[in-house]
Amino acid sequence: MTDLITPPPDASVTAAVEASITIQGETRSRVALTQATVELLRSLWEEHGPLMFHQSGGCCDGSSPMCFPAGEFITSDQDVLLGRLDIAPPGEPEQVIDFWISAEQFEYWSHTALLIDTVKGRGGGFSAEAPRGVRFIIRSELMESFSA
Repeated sequence: MTDLITPPPDASVTAAVEASITIQGETRSRVALTQATVELLRSLWEEHGPLMFHQSGGCCDGSSPMCFPAGEFITSDQDVLLGRLDIAPPGEPEQVIDFWISAEQFEYWSHTALLIDTVKGRGGGFSAEAPRGVRFIIRSELMESFSA
């Protein structure tokens, strides 16, 4: 496990946007965004257009969630759509970001809810936030079940 997988440092790190449920039979969201992440993603959307996330289980840049212009990273049947996140301000047209995870990583994290946060630091080399001096990190919570 990397240092990028950490619990929230305090109660002020909370979900601002929760993903829709995309896995059949589940009743709880598996992925959410902090307010700082929502604000960054809105800015990146203005710059790049529609976006997507991919979380692999690899080393180095693959250890953190990577944000790309939608369609720039090709997914396959070896990836799982973990959720769809609408970052649009209230009353505005949808701005939906798909969050994908490699099937192998999904199996490894099958009992984990993910909160995507933004912190200062060097982002992943290919991730859209990298030039801004910030990076996405995952704060995780162990869950017994994603069904009611």
